[in-house]
Amino acid sequence: MKVGIIQFAPLLGDLNGTIEKLDSLIDQTGSADLVVLPELVNSGYSFVSPQQAYDLAESVDNSIYLDFIAKKACDNNNFIVTGFNEKNGDKLYSTSVLIGPDGYIGQYRKIHLFLNEKDYFSPGDKGLPVFDIGICKIGMLVCFDWIFPEVWRILALKGADIICHPSNLVLPYAQKVVPSHALVNRVFALTVNRVGTEGKLTFTGRSILSNPKGETLFEASAEKEEAAIIEIDPLIARNKSMTPRNDLFKDRIPKEYEELICYNGNKSR
Repeated sequence: MKVGIIQFAPLLGDLNGTIEKLDSLIDQTGSADLVVLPELVNSGYSFVSPQQAYDLAESVDNSIYLDFIAKKACDNNNFIVTGFNEKNGDKLYSTSVLIGPDGYIGQYRKIHLFLNEKDYFSPGDKGLPVFDIGICKIGMLVCFDWIFPEVWRILALKGADIICHPSNLVLPYAQKVVPSHALVNRVFALTVNRVGTEGKLTFTGRSILSNPKGETLFEASAEKEEAAIIEIDPLIARNKSMTPRNDLFKDRIPKEYEELICYNGNKSR
């Protein structure tokens, strides 16, 4: 299959401008089976107040932006994963939405909130779903989730072949960890970051795709908007054999990991 990566800078508070910019970039990846975009594409990131964040959000079932993405997925007969500022009642979520040729498929709400995101968003409440789109199985994470190995492992255990990771990364080293997550879970890991400066933040670009061996198949620039298509075989991710006598998942001993769920930050219970 072919995977499309779109690294660009959404426009804070200018949805029409963002859609106009994104339109041609999506066309450049029209032959890809799966296209992945950054975090919070429909709103931008550096909000000046909780009210601004709320005013720029949309609901999944009433969204100008997702209608646009759905039309593109239909026209190109492919699947698109995009970051989305989601309004649900009086709550906001930094969400990753999966759209296919027939429209909305599913979503993941970001669990781990970074810095000032805690002023705007609620932690995700939909767990860690995996979606079977026929050609592969997709899991989704969002940005700061990158630093928590538990969520990558759970998605891999649930059968994800590709973990799509829309991001607005500002820390300069986050992308370096992605190949390790791919390797230790034997999955394809795809982090799609944004670029540009917004408010006081400068985003670090360097969108990256790694294979189950931890090899980097593609890495974008730090500053440029760009679109790329990379060919992969997602079925490679289903082979968890490390040696003739070692299987990544069969060799796990879950009873020895109970402290992971009991540890409360200070001591084990």
